Amino acid sequence: MSLKGKLVHELKMLGLITLYFAAWVGMILLLKKLLLAQYGIHFSGLALALIGTVLLAKVVLLMEHIPVGAWIRNQPAVVPVILRTFIYALGVLLALTIEKAFEERHQYGSFARALTQVCQHPEYPRVLFNTICVGLALLGFNILSVLRQHFGKKGLSRLFFARPEGQQEEAARTEA
Repeated sequence: MSLKGKLVHELKMLGLITLYFAAWVGMILLLKKLLLAQYGIHFSGLALALIGTVLLAKVVLLMEHIPVGAWIRNQPAVVPVILRTFIYALGVLLALTIEKAFEERHQYGSFARALTQVCQHPEYPRVLFNTICVGLALLGFNILSVLRQHFGKKGLSRLFFARPEGQQEEAARTEA
């Protein structure tokens, strides 16, 4: 495959993965907005969420290229799905915790002190909520990756978007 072909393929994959995670992040934002609306709190974080979605998609795309060990390859598909989901979610938790500590560094006097105190911060449950939601999105993505490997490149699309064979023949007869 040429360099241009590889670039087009990577951009297409990044776009598809970004759309998948954008749907999940959109759902998270909707839940937050609805929950906070009960308390009369206005929430808007769409721009940051979109940037985070693209970053998450790129990181996941890169992580997909990291080979799993021989032990993992010899296990049922559920093992790499759970292991990758756990590792990715742990990375999300770490990144969000560092982000929260960076935001609160002035309150605690330094980044290092904020990092040690961030788990007691009143907004830390929000970090855990976001990690759980993104972790579920990652679980779904990892399951879809295994299904895509099993059914082939176009097989998963045919599974979800093609008519069942009996209905295809019936539709062809009614159109003729």
